[in-house]
Amino acid sequence: MSRKAADLFLVLIITLLYATSSFGKESPLILFDQGHNQRFLIEDSGELQLSRLAETFKAQGARVGSTKAPLCDESLLGVSGLVISGPFEQLQPKEIEAVLRFLKSGGRLAAMLHIGAPLAGLLSGLDVDSSNGVLHERRNIIDKDINFRLNTLSASPLFAGISQFSAYGAWALDPGGTASIIASTSPEAWVDLNGDGSLSKGDAIGSFGLVVNGTFGAGSFVIFGDDAIFQNRYLDADNLKLAANLGSWLSGH
Repeated sequence: MSRKAADLFLVLIITLLYATSSFGKESPLILFDQGHNQRFLIEDSGELQLSRLAETFKAQGARVGSTKAPLCDESLLGVSGLVISGPFEQLQPKEIEAVLRFLKSGGRLAAMLHIGAPLAGLLSGLDVDSSNGVLHERRNIIDKDINFRLNTLSASPLFAGISQFSAYGAWALDPGGTASIIASTSPEAWVDLNGDGSLSKGDAIGSFGLVVNGTFGAGSFVIFGDDAIFQNRYLDADNLKLAANLGSWLSGH
């Protein structure tokens, strides 16, 4: 066999080996938890539902599924990214333990708050806390002061290609030692601590975190202080790009 023929034969063998290793390889699976009385689902196409988010994830090359079963090692087996968006019922302690094991073994988690209490146990396990009132803004307001744009963003794959995104009734997030704030309000935002419905003495004023990103074991997580960001109605160009980036991140890219 000539040297040229031998080289061509080697290239052919390498190509066949690569094709064999890639053949049948499944796309990453992103799983939506829908077993905690979620009202906003990936199977529904209404304005407040998450069908466009699911389609956006699929466009990033991911498989997308949902489950109403309790979160456990078995239900998370083979999952690349887990989404827990807008639960109205608390995760049980065994479910929290399973999610933390999922993260420790290298999984990725995206959680979005509609109200704080149902995710409080999981957030505590990640050393993250949420405010007891929604955020109000005095800058970048969309239509009322609880709906606003955020343009204070840290360098992150989640924000590739965007300089701002919009939130609609969000909660402040306080990260602990395993996370950091990657999107925050203006310094003039406030939380109505005394419950009088207006900015007054005793309220908290300042720049508050709305998205935190951190690591846990070999895995990583991102927490959004708002679930409306990804609902069908609110997927404008910036939020849609954020959704695409999130899908890529959850897929492990």
